[in-house]
Amino acid sequence: MSSTLKLSQRETAFNHEVVTRFELYNSLFQTLPFYQVKDTGILLPFFSSHCEKGTINQLSPKEIIESFFKKYVPGIDHQEQINRLFRFIQYIERQVVLFDAIEDSSFSKIGRPDDSGSLQSLMQQAAVSDEARKNISEKLKDFSLRLVLTAHPTQFYPGSVLGIMTDLIEALKTNDINNIDGLLQQLGKTPFFNKTSPTPVDEAVSLVWFLENIFYHAISGIQSKLEEEFDIDLAAKHQILELGFWPGGDRDGNPNVTTETTKEVAKFLRQIVFRCYYRDFRVLKRRITFRGFDDTLTELEHILYENAFNPSDDQADLQAEILDKLQSVRQTLISDHDSLFVEVVENLIRKVKLFGCYFATLDIRQDSRVLRKVFNCASEQAGIQENIAIDYDGLDEDSKLKAITFKDFDFKCPDNADSEIKDTLNTIRLMKKIQQSNGEKACQRFIISNCQQASDILQLIDLFLWSGWNADNLSVDFMPLFETVNDLQVAGEIMEKLYTHPFYKEHLKKRGNRQSIMLGFSDSTKDGGYLMANWSIYKAKVELTAMARKYEIDLAFFDGRGGPPARGGGKTHRFYASMGDEIANEHIQLTIQGQTVSSQYGSVETARFNMEQLINAGIVSELYPSKNDVLDKKNKALISEMADASYKLFMDLRQHELFVEYLEKFSPLKLLSRINISSRPTKRNGNSKLKLEDLRAISFVTSWSQLKQNIPGFYGVGTALKKMKDEGHWNEIKLLYQTSGFFKTMLDNCMMSMSKSDFRVTAYLHDDKKFGAFWQMLKNEYDLTKAMMNELTASDTLMPEYPVERRSIALRERVVLPLVIIQHYALQCLNSDNCEEGLTEIYDKLVIRTVYGIVNAGRNLA
Repeated sequence: MSSTLKLSQRETAFNHEVVTRFELYNSLFQTLPFYQVKDTGILLPFFSSHCEKGTINQLSPKEIIESFFKKYVPGIDHQEQINRLFRFIQYIERQVVLFDAIEDSSFSKIGRPDDSGSLQSLMQQAAVSDEARKNISEKLKDFSLRLVLTAHPTQFYPGSVLGIMTDLIEALKTNDINNIDGLLQQLGKTPFFNKTSPTPVDEAVSLVWFLENIFYHAISGIQSKLEEEFDIDLAAKHQILELGFWPGGDRDGNPNVTTETTKEVAKFLRQIVFRCYYRDFRVLKRRITFRGFDDTLTELEHILYENAFNPSDDQADLQAEILDKLQSVRQTLISDHDSLFVEVVENLIRKVKLFGCYFATLDIRQDSRVLRKVFNCASEQAGIQENIAIDYDGLDEDSKLKAITFKDFDFKCPDNADSEIKDTLNTIRLMKKIQQSNGEKACQRFIISNCQQASDILQLIDLFLWSGWNADNLSVDFMPLFETVNDLQVAGEIMEKLYTHPFYKEHLKKRGNRQSIMLGFSDSTKDGGYLMANWSIYKAKVELTAMARKYEIDLAFFDGRGGPPARGGGKTHRFYASMGDEIANEHIQLTIQGQTVSSQYGSVETARFNMEQLINAGIVSELYPSKNDVLDKKNKALISEMADASYKLFMDLRQHELFVEYLEKFSPLKLLSRINISSRPTKRNGNSKLKLEDLRAISFVTSWSQLKQNIPGFYGVGTALKKMKDEGHWNEIKLLYQTSGFFKTMLDNCMMSMSKSDFRVTAYLHDDKKFGAFWQMLKNEYDLTKAMMNELTASDTLMPEYPVERRSIALRERVVLPLVIIQHYALQCLNSDNCEEGLTEIYDKLVIRTVYGIVNAGRNLA
């Protein structure tokens, strides 16, 4: 079947399964339990149409809304107009949930254009010959996939709504109209936002829902499939599928995460995984009713029940004990009962091996600047001071590396110490206790963000040795996080200093000579623009891989990816499939956060599909590397030149005197801190005046997406492409797009960002005396980038190879266009010189309420 025919069939299926059903079930919203819901439901289509026409005619949001009320609802006062707008928001928020649920319920029928990247295709390759199966099996012995759930503030659906969505998806699969109607009624009465900001523990509880309801089943299902098909030793220590967890451990810039938080979250993760085991055990117990198991099953039930429902403060790692008892049951079934129901026992064994007593590894992360402060404080203490060079702080980097002594010392932090110092030192001690109670994998990674020098890592090791750990039993992996363009450029040099340092070299040897390095996509995009960020990370990976291979280090890249392409998102599996043999790809580690969690891992089916794609990408790129995935010197020079041109334009934009003011004035940036979805502040140094460097990448990207401009996802790309054309390299660029997976995926994801942009919404700014020229500058680059992309792809539309995804984006944008207009209407009123003082708070609330629906509809906008 040709790819064109496949796309045509997918489009037909999408129209039937999603578009038609959305129009059908949308009518059920007329019965939602809202005040005047029928009136709202009748008016909303007219309002949506009015917004579309007004946007096409480039009217200002204020003109659109005022003319709507004048035409359709004359005679009501301004307060009632505001009330109507809030009711529209309520209605549209639920429409977005319905669209999400319908699209997810149609997943198996619509399929994906990349079905060839599934686990099924890997099994088909294995079926070709014994040699192919053996090669894949060997690669699986080295390969690993780690998904790390983070508490970044872009997950706008509370747990109650996620539960409704899960049930709604199942009801939609069978078109159970009565159940669907009841669930939409429930949805109408369920709040979509919190009245207060969640605590870090609240965030953990929210994300544990996915661990318990999705990943517990999806990961064990994939593991079972791999074991069945390939030669994988059940007793092997190597784990193919791993989970990581940041809520409660990530304290970088979040003063609300404390040692007590980390302790509570670790305890909660342990308890929930035991509840999962206990539920499975009940199934096992109902099947194994033969003689000879009573004592073992009774003991198992007691262990699982007590740890699931009556956890003690004095906990121990029970994984080995549980496995011993389950293996005993399994062996007796095989030897005495013809292996009857042995698969039920093996299912639980598999899960206990996968999740232990910890469920997911709780990563600890802190900024290097904080860690330096803690080191300086601790090094002044009696007993430690004698081992520190007198002028240590004034030494250059190489001298510091020689001066660090790595001597054990049991230093207990005084109660009156600075809160950051106390938290860091107490958390280091807590990590040891968590390992003792939940297992070593429960808390074994410390990530140093903003890592700028090798001493940032080695000084942290000293802090561990001063806090109850010793060098012989330091079961911790120290992981640098390189984020900015400048940090990425020196990453290779930093790692070489570590690999050749005697103490660190010995530490790595004890850890299996494996080094994980985290690379941040979000901050590098904010720092240098889309092209430069992607190219800097690519170059850093090549250099870091070469360095690791030089010193025989097993390297794992941990990619800090957000949902949108501007933060490293988009079609991530295509990136991993196109790395080439210059980049270590045996281990895939990436963050999943915000809307990516619910959109790509919101059901067992979608979670399995997306994880299988990543596994396939890693294995296939290793076994069958394409020569086109290794960029030659000429192509590297072309991309480098493009990145430099893009970087220059982006930096000129960042340094523009109106840049921050424009973002503050015309986006919800200043109000994001009032959206109760995160325990994390929207910017570092919260009490100071807003500086771009303090602004979190999430807030930065979210603000541009609310503006419908998505600047971080494309700005500078058009200029870079035009430079190539003007210099006579256009044919080379077209060939590169057709042959290089890396280059193609980078530009395809850029087109996705642009597809979610709509400069018509802010076209009224064209005539603004202060910001008109600035707006036009942004619009010009968008137009240029779109024109160059269309020429490159020989198409008159963006995303020409993804018509279904393009249609989905267009429909979502159409659903939320009224929210965008309402938001910009409120901002326009707030920016007005004659805005009434009493209305300011109301307009603020209008802006805040619209943010939820716009991000949810975009699925990977924030």
